[in-house]
Amino acid sequence: MNAKFMSTEKKSLIDYSIIGVDEAGRGPLFGPVVAAAVYLDEGTYMEGIADSKILSAKKRQEAYERIVVNAKYGIGLATPEEIDIYNIFHATELAMNRALEILAQYVEIRNVQVDGKGLKLSYPSMCIVKGDSKIYQISAASIIAKVTRDRIIEKFDSQFPEYKLAKHKGYPTDEHINALKKYGPTHFHRLSFCPVFQTLDIKLMDRWYLEGLISEQRYQRYRMLLNSVEVDMFGKFRSRRRKKREG
Repeated sequence: MNAKFMSTEKKSLIDYSIIGVDEAGRGPLFGPVVAAAVYLDEGTYMEGIADSKILSAKKRQEAYERIVVNAKYGIGLATPEEIDIYNIFHATELAMNRALEILAQYVEIRNVQVDGKGLKLSYPSMCIVKGDSKIYQISAASIIAKVTRDRIIEKFDSQFPEYKLAKHKGYPTDEHINALKKYGPTHFHRLSFCPVFQTLDIKLMDRWYLEGLISEQRYQRYRMLLNSVEVDMFGKFRSRRRKKREG
């Protein structure tokens, strides 16, 4: 249904000055974190817009199709390499800034409201805890980000079928962790995340580096992480600094 024919009562509850920003994929072990920024022209309203986490895959797809037709939006991502180098929090900020930079080609960036807390973006913004369930435009951004990321991961599924990525979207399910233990990681995994880090070895990193699959900065980041831990008799990683303090 075209947005312009929607309920005037529901439209009146929306602050159309808001640009909503949200991300998808902070928790997975594989792939990028994806962010979206959404702006709606005055009076635009679409049914079925809610926090992407509470929508079924079918409902998310339907809402996504309505949003891309009726909204102005930008999409940004941060790669697994950037996540490893900058950490997931700062990589999320990077993805959000990229989404806003795209949107800035179409609208003036003002009154940005972003789901979460403590995020510092390049544009003046306000963090709203659980904003994806409170602010209409943030809900829309959560849907765009989630569907976009899911589609990216589904394309990787054919490249790495042994990991069953289309099923769990890269999240740390038992199935995914067992596949990591059996097959080892890919360079599209987040190497600094503990379940992945525990399956790495320096020979694999050396090979990726020599083949140009990872940058020197990412390679050195792994070496730094490796130097900060030790392996106990059970094969578990422990921080050397923690052991020193406890001693």
